[in-house]
Amino acid sequence: MRLFAAAKRFLFAIDMSPTPPHHHPIINGHDSFSTLPDLFITAISVCFLFSSSTRPFLSRTNLISFPLCPRRFLKIPTMSRRNPHRQFASPQSLSEWLKPRLPSDSFASWGVKPGTKNVHNLWLELSEGETSLADSAPPVRTVQVVTVRIIGKDNRVLIESHQELSDGSVRNRGRPLSEKMKPVEDLESAVIRAVREELGSIMKGSGFDDSGDVDIVKVVQGSYRKKVEERNSVSYPGLPACYILHSVDACVEGLPDGDFCTEEEEEYRNCETSGVANEAVSVKKHFWKWVSADSLES
Repeated sequence: MRLFAAAKRFLFAIDMSPTPPHHHPIINGHDSFSTLPDLFITAISVCFLFSSSTRPFLSRTNLISFPLCPRRFLKIPTMSRRNPHRQFASPQSLSEWLKPRLPSDSFASWGVKPGTKNVHNLWLELSEGETSLADSAPPVRTVQVVTVRIIGKDNRVLIESHQELSDGSVRNRGRPLSEKMKPVEDLESAVIRAVREELGSIMKGSGFDDSGDVDIVKVVQGSYRKKVEERNSVSYPGLPACYILHSVDACVEGLPDGDFCTEEEEEYRNCETSGVANEAVSVKKHFWKWVSADSLES
């Protein structure tokens, strides 16, 4: 009702205004009298503007704020559950899908060439959500990786020099401790799991077991770095890979001062498809050594 009352007042004001001269100019062939509908529309628009202006434009209740959730030692990302672009019912179906998409000689070397893995490994990675495989030509394998630069005495850094695989072959590494991240796993949990799985055998008796004290691993605040690397996979020749690296520096108690070797339990020992895990190439031993920080690439 206020809208129409305001419009009525506006039109009345127009009607009471001084009468213009009696000559009627013609614009584009139309009498100026035809502008009255435009005046009426303008009046309606003005009334609508004034009637709507009584509402607040934006209040604080329109804003949504999210509380901070600080972690214990640093702000770190959480790995969201990855939905692989492709899913396969069995290693055989994965193999059949890959064959026409990869160079035949490269694919034939999987699990045969020393230091490589086979199609059972890739199928387990996809099934466990550790890897996604893009439906492209060629396919691209994407992996989220946690890298832990363990700092020791004299600022030395622990690196894995090489690995001994279940097929008896040796794979050179020359890099800090690295592990594929699990779905919905934050970085802190991934760091603890990586240290436990790859270094736990040398730390038995130090309280660092499946229910041990995580304070044995201390991450250096502000050391988190993220880096993306794209290169051909060493484990799967011919398959391009995108590695999203989440790196932190850490101090770990209970490690030897010199070179040492650790043994890793079965990587997919809790996997429901244990039969496939038995066909995969697994890491049996890790060989570690301390090097100067300057010898590592930034």
